[in-house]
Amino acid sequence: MNHSSGTLYIVSAPSGAGKTSLVTALIKADERVSVSVSHTTRAMRPGEQHGVNYHFVSHEDFKGLIAKGDFLEHAEVFGNFYGTSRSALQEVLDQGNDLILEIDWQGAQQVRKLMPEALSVFILPPSQQALRERLDGRGQDSEEIIAGRMKEAVSEMVHYDEYDYVIINDDFAEALEDLKAVFRANRLLLKKQQQRHAALLKQMIG
Repeated sequence: MNHSSGTLYIVSAPSGAGKTSLVTALIKADERVSVSVSHTTRAMRPGEQHGVNYHFVSHEDFKGLIAKGDFLEHAEVFGNFYGTSRSALQEVLDQGNDLILEIDWQGAQQVRKLMPEALSVFILPPSQQALRERLDGRGQDSEEIIAGRMKEAVSEMVHYDEYDYVIINDDFAEALEDLKAVFRANRLLLKKQQQRHAALLKQMIG
């Protein structure tokens, strides 16, 4: 088999750790990586595109996918459903591309049960002080709001040890290189190379 299937990556982080910026920069730098597109029942907003921002579906269709067991994880938020479709993920992975799933630790636990071959990355800030400064943003929020965000961030960070890789985002450029290294090294695993270069290896060693 000369075709290597892609890898599913779970990427989680507390708010303010810089996950979205790192993932966006990685995708720009590596055309073989994309972010998973979730299904939702909420209405499309101006500027959004079906299949780019979300797969927009009806409540009826969403419930049909739940009944089929197609969702790796799903949740209801303010009356709308959001979920990760297993068949949609598999389609991308079967093309040999890597896929990133940006979800929290609870979603990550659900996905690991159903797709244990997935690799997971947790992104941490360099310190609580740095995180507080990032969450404070423009310095316009009350101490109470910032304290609430910090509490939420800490409850997320407690789960870092459930992940395969941990990246500390102190220097952005360095953290991006670390993230690229995870993807690159995984592609060099024996199993992946045997799939990708089956003909070459056969020719080399007969």
